[in-house]
Amino acid sequence: MKVRVRLAPSPTGTLHLGTARTALFNWLFAKKEGGSFLLRIEDTDFERSKEEYIKNIYDGLQWLGIDWNESPVIQSKRVNEHKAIIKTLIDKGFAYRCYASESELEEMRETQKENGLAPRYDNRHRFLTPEQESNFINEGRNPVIRFKINDQKLISWNDLIRGEMTWSGKDLGGDMVIARRAPADSIGDPLYNLVVVADDSAMKISHVIRGEDHIANTAKQILLYEALDLNIPTFAHTPLILNSEGKKLSKRDGVTSISEFKEMGYTSEAMANYMTLLGWAVPEGTNERFKISEISSVFSFEKVNKASAKFDWDKLNWLNSQVIHEMSPKKLLNYLDPLFKKNEWNIPSQEWGENLLDLIAPSMILINDGVDQAKPFFEEPTLNPDGKKQLELKETKVILKFILENLKKSDSPIINEEKAHDLLNQATKICEVKKGLVMKSLRAALFGTLNGPDLIKSWVLLSRLSKDRPRISRFI
Repeated sequence: MKVRVRLAPSPTGTLHLGTARTALFNWLFAKKEGGSFLLRIEDTDFERSKEEYIKNIYDGLQWLGIDWNESPVIQSKRVNEHKAIIKTLIDKGFAYRCYASESELEEMRETQKENGLAPRYDNRHRFLTPEQESNFINEGRNPVIRFKINDQKLISWNDLIRGEMTWSGKDLGGDMVIARRAPADSIGDPLYNLVVVADDSAMKISHVIRGEDHIANTAKQILLYEALDLNIPTFAHTPLILNSEGKKLSKRDGVTSISEFKEMGYTSEAMANYMTLLGWAVPEGTNERFKISEISSVFSFEKVNKASAKFDWDKLNWLNSQVIHEMSPKKLLNYLDPLFKKNEWNIPSQEWGENLLDLIAPSMILINDGVDQAKPFFEEPTLNPDGKKQLELKETKVILKFILENLKKSDSPIINEEKAHDLLNQATKICEVKKGLVMKSLRAALFGTLNGPDLIKSWVLLSRLSKDRPRISRFI
């Protein structure tokens, strides 16, 4: 059997971290087995589904390096097929119209609550007579359509992650609604469990890989597969992603959308790497730092944990820093140049830009850190307390005056590393001070602080922008 897996996101929001992790596990499994990874957009929530979210899903998956093998299936275009299947279930006696009103259902739930019972539909309209149905229709009631669930039925499947799973029909909440309210002579909008079974079967999905929060849905869907005499796929339920407090990761934790991680400055390589590690243990002898294209050959569900995975910002940041530190200055400049231009910062040449990034990259964790690190090269820096204190020393003014006067003697405003070293050595000798004092004084004048990347290389870059002399002259 050829492996065919799918991701079926709902376009009611941006691509979430959990959905992206599910996509990765599906994609890796398909690659490992030489199968196909498919995409289905479940847009039947007409009020909340938006085109912008569909685009966000596509863009997010492509950014992570996840491609799909066939054109995406748009679920809303298959409504007629879904309704035809519901009619088949009604005709075969597996489903029926339920006329219970919302107020009646609420009263039923309140009674169950008062008696300490779990909420469930009591199947009250499963065996209506034609006369009873006619009376409800005459009252103007519009029915939902429910699928019959046998309380005595045991539903079992072998989960690729969790092993043998068994659910009892009595734990599924009574007969399941598979279509919303509509006039009795029609079929209302089909609902999730029905359309998933219909579409997975039509797409010939062999394995359904999704989050553990779908386990109860799997039991219900297996009943639908059996009623429709369809092939039942193999299931795998991945662990949830929790926050640092052990609760399900949500928007309240801040960033959960893939596009937000991208905007923050995380790289696609680090994100894909880290998400794969959320619930999957690398085989012995395999490095945790990898590209997903490299790891697919060793991916297996045997290494996926049953326990939930905790999101670890420190681990993600470390992986991202490793990716950045391994980048060539040229590649890193491709990331940062648009951000520089957004701030109206213009680099004088490709070589200058690459030299700048070679200088600041070792201290970067996020791509966006490059903007903060580069800012003092383009904009006059503010004085930090340590820099201010240094510039108030009387020796500092003498040193800076000497350096500036010697710079003015040069025909070119641009200095090189040899000239910079020579000038610092001269200042040390002529001003009769220690070289450390000279370097601190110059750094404070150029960058407003005593900390930063290599001073000589930084000074050389500043001179190419003709920004070193004005900064030094301010403090003389």
